[in-house]
Amino acid sequence: MNAQVLSGIYMHYYSVCQRKMWLYDRGITMEQESDRVLEGKILHENAYNWLSQKEIMIDNAFKLDAIDGDYVREVKISSKLTKADYMQMLFYLYQLDLRGIKKKGLISYTKERKTEEVVLNEVAKKKIKTAIAKAYKVLDKPTPSPISNMPYCKKCAYYAFCYASEEEEE
Repeated sequence: MNAQVLSGIYMHYYSVCQRKMWLYDRGITMEQESDRVLEGKILHENAYNWLSQKEIMIDNAFKLDAIDGDYVREVKISSKLTKADYMQMLFYLYQLDLRGIKKKGLISYTKERKTEEVVLNEVAKKKIKTAIAKAYKVLDKPTPSPISNMPYCKKCAYYAFCYASEEEEE
């Protein structure tokens, strides 16, 4: 396993596709060729312009989109991957909590003009601790998880990588 410390993107990928997380950890990154990822980068650059605390690196381990008073803010294009967004935010809140910093989270879905609040309570702490432990187990495996074949696979940056051999067989 290459990852010394998990970051928020690992928890997002873990919740969406464990294969993607494993590949990403091994340096197999397909994001640079994805229009959707580019759209997300542009969104991040233009989000929260009124805030002075943006793109904050914490202990060289993970980066927060923004801090706004009592809240950590995360911006997303859409709410199609709400569970993964929630787990990513829980990860950030949990990591801050371990460092003695108490915050709540806000996930803003810009296209839908809605915001979801995330609170790190004891149930949420247990959930994120379990997910972190399971993510490390996935990363410790010598090979990636099988293709999950989910509806959102076709929009994934890794789609061509995962389905390359199947396209050749057709």
